[in-house]
Amino acid sequence: MLKESILIVEDEEKILRLLEIELEYEGYEVGKATNGLDAFESYRARKWDLILLDVMLPEMSGIELLRRIRVKDSIIPVILLTAKDSIEDKVSGLDLGANDYITKPFRMEELLARIRAVLRIKQATIPKLEENDEWIYVSDLKINEKTREVIRSDNDIALTPKEYDLLLYLLKNKRQVLDREQILEAVWGYDYFGETKIVDVYIRYLRKKIDANYDHPLIHTVRGVGYVLKEVT
Repeated sequence: MLKESILIVEDEEKILRLLEIELEYEGYEVGKATNGLDAFESYRARKWDLILLDVMLPEMSGIELLRRIRVKDSIIPVILLTAKDSIEDKVSGLDLGANDYITKPFRMEELLARIRAVLRIKQATIPKLEENDEWIYVSDLKINEKTREVIRSDNDIALTPKEYDLLLYLLKNKRQVLDREQILEAVWGYDYFGETKIVDVYIRYLRKKIDANYDHPLIHTVRGVGYVLKEVT
């Protein structure tokens, strides 16, 4: 059985080392990052089962890091490590999709219990989707994440890797209006910050393959905002 993996994002060396020792003792696989930018790269580099995220970080705050993660991923559990009096950080974190928070100083037994609880909730919901619902749908368009197949009206559609990533992001957020910066950050990453024209270019590429030969388009422009993938009835 594979170990569950936890990414610790903490800039205080003593706390980081303590968390690493305790979590490894409990049988978890542990990764570490001491600033927000490195943490985001670690998040993008592999699939983690949970992130322990300190709010106060150099180079990128924990709240901003959480926001960037949630643009790409609504599933991965995140537990915030916050200062005792940081009410605004707790509220902001929960509003952005943190699963839980614990205040410093904390008892290790309580943190471990919260980790187990969050992972239990994840295991109770995610495996069913992965095992029984390999396809993601909207109207007559579907994507299989395991095989990277893209099919519309029983026709196979060949996409480049970046076209596929863009379509998958739109489909996972179907019926949600997404602005260009959101799409840019989720599909291309923060290194492309500000270069939103590339989003328009790839939307045109996708429309030629996904919508051009069909009666009803699925990719819609929201003037002055961005794009949405949905079926218009």
